[in-house]
Amino acid sequence: MANSVSGLDMKKLKLLFTVVDREKAEFYLDVLSQFDVNFQMTVPGKGTANSEIVSLLGLNIHKAVIFSVVREDQVDGVMNCLEDKFKTIKNGRGVSFAVPLSSVIGVNLYRFLSNNR
Repeated sequence: MANSVSGLDMKKLKLLFTVVDREKAEFYLDVLSQFDVNFQMTVPGKGTANSEIVSLLGLNIHKAVIFSVVREDQVDGVMNCLEDKFKTIKNGRGVSFAVPLSSVIGVNLYRFLSNNR
């Protein structure tokens, strides 16, 4: 349910985590930007499998973790799009999940994060 503060339609926000191979990070940043995502941050990650399993399965242990703030009403569309890309892009596998944000300090910050200006 949306709240209203000073004429602002308040929609809930979620923090989306997307883990992909580092060389695909820019591609996925572009994909996510199609969904009114105003804040994204990428940090390097490293898989936890031992070297024997990595070589046996042909895995890439050099990952990128993308943090994105997404409006709750956009999450289903984002997740469906990512699922499609994970299946169809060569070496484009990944994992994605979203958790709710319980609060944001300041109307201007909320407006920026929710792309509601």
